Amino acid sequence: MSSTWNNGGVKLSVFGESHGKGIGVVLDNIPAGQPIDFEKIKAFMARRAPGNDPTTTARKESDEPEIMSGIHNNKTTGAPICAVIRNSDTHSSDYSQMATLARPGHADYTGFLRYKGFNDVRGSGHFSGRLTAPLVFAGAICGQIIERLGVYVGAHLYSIMDVIDKPMNTVAITRDDILALRQKKFPVIDDQAGEKMREQILAAKHNADSVGAIIECCAVGMPAGIGSPMFDGLENTIASLIFGIPAVKGLEFGAGFGATKMFGSQNNDEFYVDDQGNILTETNYHGGILGGISSGMPISLKVALKPTSSIGIPQRTVNFVKRQNEEIIVKGRHDPCVAVRAVPVVESCVNIALLSQLIDQSALF
Repeated sequence: MSSTWNNGGVKLSVFGESHGKGIGVVLDNIPAGQPIDFEKIKAFMARRAPGNDPTTTARKESDEPEIMSGIHNNKTTGAPICAVIRNSDTHSSDYSQMATLARPGHADYTGFLRYKGFNDVRGSGHFSGRLTAPLVFAGAICGQIIERLGVYVGAHLYSIMDVIDKPMNTVAITRDDILALRQKKFPVIDDQAGEKMREQILAAKHNADSVGAIIECCAVGMPAGIGSPMFDGLENTIASLIFGIPAVKGLEFGAGFGATKMFGSQNNDEFYVDDQGNILTETNYHGGILGGISSGMPISLKVALKPTSSIGIPQRTVNFVKRQNEEIIVKGRHDPCVAVRAVPVVESCVNIALLSQLIDQSALF
């Protein structure tokens, strides 16, 4: 079971299981001497932590990372950064039936096949969204480093069902816009749209159901000329991390699938030189990346997350050991919409990807 990512300068390995003693991450190749503000890490991770809002799971976890190595006197040492997050609020008995019954939409059946029945099914084991907590810790570390280079990453809930938030201005979004968005208790730009989203989520929760969502993310301040064509481009690097987030089913950069409804004359972003001599584009349908390389415009992407698979409605399924048809009602505590807590997870993946590319090309280090 490989949970190691090595696509450029940063190396990352996530370990643990949802109901095991703990989960954690090893982050390697981080430059030495980088100051780390643990209060900022705590605040960043709190945005993903469970049990803080009615729209999320009732599971309560402090998500306090224990640093085992790599940081001393609040600075990186150059050694691998290892952090462990202890699990405490586990109800493992809720998952006993998953050893034989396949939850629709989950990896119970495929995990059973892949690991011959030895995988830990408690809380979905290593397949759980709980594993995004160490990923967010890693993203918080990388985010602090790239922000000192002037690169800021922010995200929000773009849509839930038919409710759409105000979109980011992918041409002129600023650092201050991103910092303001991070302070929101519910991650939207338009608070009225946010209230409607909350209503959708709570209605689904009341009906023992769930909803999916789209998250929009932008990065500002990324220097032009970072990345590569073909298989080591910025899109490739970001995508390889984004698809490590459970429930992610789609990803687009810039105009994405919307570009298929445009003429080339509409989709092409015309270049110009501003008063300070910077080369920019009038529009940003390319999402800040051309040929796998940053153009200097904001990097923009949208991430589609499916509805939470664990729902309390009776569903048809199979006992994959006895190979017989059965019915299942999923127990346990689950998010009616995983996307609410996934916003900082998406930011973390982009933070890690951008730092990795900067280190890989020895840019600014």
